[in-house]
Amino acid sequence: QVQLVESGGGLVQAGGSLRLSCAASGRTFSSSAMGWFRQAPGKEREFVAAISPGGSSTNYANSVKGRFTISRDNAKNTVYLQMNSLEPEDTAVYYCAANRGTYWATTDQNNYASWGQGTQVTVSS
Repeated sequence: QVQLVESGGGLVQAGGSLRLSCAASGRTFSSSAMGWFRQAPGKEREFVAAISPGGSSTNYANSVKGRFTISRDNAKNTVYLQMNSLEPEDTAVYYCAANRGTYWATTDQNNYASWGQGTQVTVSS
């Protein structure tokens, strides 16, 4: 099983950028599709982005398409989420997750087996 630790969250003004990182331990990282999810206060956790094991394919929620970019470095066992043009509505705890072996682009959180502890992103207006 993959263990995950997120970092890079913080407070940023609207229009700004942040890059989140998720460091993974375990031998299966390079063969696992990875995803980012987020949970805003009072709301359910929602899908943000996913990336295939090799990194050649990506999938995004409509709300972040064109602003966020997911990428990975399998040599460093790390997946990233570059967030640009941030909006107050992006304020949430962001989680990375490892796909349990289902379709790589799945947006269903039940298809992810391992989760990080989350990192807070706050966007001020």
